[in-house]
Amino acid sequence: MSAAPTDAQSVLPIALRDLIRLHAPQATLLAAIGQRILNIQAEGTPTEEAQLVPPDDWLERGDLAWITRDGALLGLLWSEGAPVPEGAVQVLTLLLSAASAEGANREADMLITQLPAATAWLSAELEFRQVSRTFLELFGLSGPEVLGRTVHEVFADHPTLAQHLASAAAGRAAELGDERLPPVPGVRGERWVRGSARPYFGGAAAGVLWTVQDVSAECAQQSQVAALLGTDLPLALLGPGGTVRGASRGLRQLLGEPEDGADAAAQRPLHEWPCWAPAGARLLQDLIQNAEAGQPSPAPSEVALARGGHLALVVRPSDTEPGLLLAEGARPATLSEENGAARLLHLSGAATILLDSRGRVQLISEQAARLLGFDSQGTELTGLPLPRLQQQLGIKLHTPQGDPLTLPSLPDLPLPYSGEVLALLPGGLTRHLEVTLSALPGAHAGAGSSRKAAPELLLSLRDVTTLRRAQAKLRHDVSHDALTGLLNRSGLRSALGKATGTQTGGMVACLDIDGFGGLNAALSRTAGDLLLIQVAARLNDLATLEGGQAARLADDTFAVFLPHLGAAVGGQKLQAALREPLRAGRRLVPVTFSLGAAPLPASPEHALADAEVALQHARRRGRGQLTVFEPGLRDEEAQTFELEDQLRAVIEGGRQHEQFSLLYQPAVSLKDGRVLGAEALLRWTHPELGNVSPARFLPLAQRSDLITAIGEWVVREAVQGRAQLREATEQHDWRTSVNLSLEELRREGAIERLLPLITRPSALDIEVSASSLLDHSEQTLGLLNALRSRGARLIVDDFGDGASSLTALTQFPLYGLKLHPTLTTQLPGDPKSLKLVQGTVSLAHSLGLSVTAVGVETYAQLDVLRDLGCDAAQGYALTPPLSVGDLVTWVRGR
Repeated sequence: MSAAPTDAQSVLPIALRDLIRLHAPQATLLAAIGQRILNIQAEGTPTEEAQLVPPDDWLERGDLAWITRDGALLGLLWSEGAPVPEGAVQVLTLLLSAASAEGANREADMLITQLPAATAWLSAELEFRQVSRTFLELFGLSGPEVLGRTVHEVFADHPTLAQHLASAAAGRAAELGDERLPPVPGVRGERWVRGSARPYFGGAAAGVLWTVQDVSAECAQQSQVAALLGTDLPLALLGPGGTVRGASRGLRQLLGEPEDGADAAAQRPLHEWPCWAPAGARLLQDLIQNAEAGQPSPAPSEVALARGGHLALVVRPSDTEPGLLLAEGARPATLSEENGAARLLHLSGAATILLDSRGRVQLISEQAARLLGFDSQGTELTGLPLPRLQQQLGIKLHTPQGDPLTLPSLPDLPLPYSGEVLALLPGGLTRHLEVTLSALPGAHAGAGSSRKAAPELLLSLRDVTTLRRAQAKLRHDVSHDALTGLLNRSGLRSALGKATGTQTGGMVACLDIDGFGGLNAALSRTAGDLLLIQVAARLNDLATLEGGQAARLADDTFAVFLPHLGAAVGGQKLQAALREPLRAGRRLVPVTFSLGAAPLPASPEHALADAEVALQHARRRGRGQLTVFEPGLRDEEAQTFELEDQLRAVIEGGRQHEQFSLLYQPAVSLKDGRVLGAEALLRWTHPELGNVSPARFLPLAQRSDLITAIGEWVVREAVQGRAQLREATEQHDWRTSVNLSLEELRREGAIERLLPLITRPSALDIEVSASSLLDHSEQTLGLLNALRSRGARLIVDDFGDGASSLTALTQFPLYGLKLHPTLTTQLPGDPKSLKLVQGTVSLAHSLGLSVTAVGVETYAQLDVLRDLGCDAAQGYALTPPLSVGDLVTWVRGR
């Protein structure tokens, strides 16, 4: 179902009807309003149409005006009985342009909600437009609490965060340091995040993309280390060989080491400190070596002090600092058999719970209390059975796969026992916990064990949440594309492999953006990434609707698996989904796609490879083409590869003059019959293949690095040929034109190699395709100005075919345009073609541009073009392309 129109869209048709009634009461307007195409007249109710295309009778009679803005078609205004008033066109253009203002972008919404990282998309005013599910989980928020509100409202007590995000909204990417977030109801403990903010040009408007990483565990570890070394307990962090990395205040006081001697003590092994007796130093060194070898002491060892007495020490790997050891001691005065269990629990440094033989809680370590999110100072939990403790704390347990889990009967468990659980804490925080249950030395666990007052079981908890999330991210990244979040090639192959095991139908399609390299260079990398994100969103939208998968294979190449559609139908649906222009900032960019589709056979590798072969074929056919795979395409692809290899051999072997040649297609004035000049056309005569069509080998050169070398050779030859023609015909104003693509000129080093060849007074005319002028960037304008400054006249080639921008005719320094042959082949019998040519000639002349008709094949076409005011013509009705010598003879004979 289509979305309901907004209030503005509901009122707009009424306003448009009133304007037509006032300015052009006899006219009919066909306009795009939101997602609808409306037919509006001065009287009556607006009706919906299927597409924004003029009916046949509008082209055959009456006056038709095209309402456009920035090259985009907004509407059509047609009048049968009188000309369309210019004032009506102007006022309707203003109103329809305002009505096409950007709205919410469903494509960007969909992508952001599915991002695996905690991500928020903010408007330029720092209003939350969309957030990922992981973002809401991290902050303990819900969608209604965030969407539509500003950062200042959601995080009112954290102005620094808003300042960083405002900087990103101004266009400066920012790395956000560790930030302590304000408390959120229902979420326990301190929360620290680290993130980045960068400008984001969503399909609807500019904004900020804020990605966040939960570093609470890391910051908590840093705090624990700081607290560890600031305590009165005798503790030390040790590096390799027992080198002291840090010693607590309590240890220095106990051993008589001054606190201001920290620098002197640092980097010295603990067993070399002078406080130890020789025997104590040797014992301590043994303890350190054993711990480094993975054999920490199971119980404290009495290490002799130099001043007399002993210090009970345990040396074990640190829980908070990987790769380091922790030396833990106790003051002799505090040791007693009475609190031995509590001291052992503390010295373990782990999250542990002591249980009696029946599973009742006896002691809970501070680390376990913090891990489970409650205050360990209370004693009301002591004596509770473990299931009651879970219930009292409001903890829900699940398997790592997410299934509900019930605690088993402890006496029946074989010991030692280890496993992993997913614990959902009351505040909504989820932790992955490694659980180990073991019997204390001397205790008899299991069924039939004697009941003792002392604890018998030790339950150890280890938080592996960060590790599991990192592993999940690594698994995700292995099969997904980082920019778009879609599957990558590996992920798609896996999805296809699973699908082929359960079904036999479906299709795979591969597609890429026509001329993306030029678009990326012209629009900037950021805008190019935006286009890719929008393409990904549309493909994922269609794939989800059809129960399939979308993937990004490389750069601008995508793939889609649609399990319930045939290759032809699936390809057509993809073309429909990608038909609307993409957005770069505030600009709409018309984009075409080459698309190859293949049915899904038994092997997924074959389907993907077949679709890629079909894509290569579609690219060679031109822009916006769809090719459905056939077995013969593989042979054709192999021949294409061989042809490209032979073309490279000609260029790199310097054999251009042996196989390349130029023919010239003259252009004749339709006013006085004078020959104005000629267009240079490249021909390749292969010694074995014969004449190879330019339509076959030029696309191969265009997609490789060969096109620049070919263009350089063509320009040199055309300059020499023009000199011969001027001398032989004594026409010193003779003009010669060559075809150069803007994409070719944008390649590295291309303009520097070609510009010296195009210099006054021998400058050539340069023909550029109409589709290449869709890019209105400063780079394109700079290239064309550089050519014009050398004396070149700039001509738009193939105007009227495919995507053409009317705005380009006013923005760039052009001399004229050439009509595409499809506009002239139907003359003089087709009224529609007659209207289109007449309108194009009139528009060009009003802008001061000359018009040349191409592909003229009959004298009747010449007569019609002359009557329509066309300036010049070229085609077989005059002469086919000729060599330099034949062209001289032909000119002299006229």
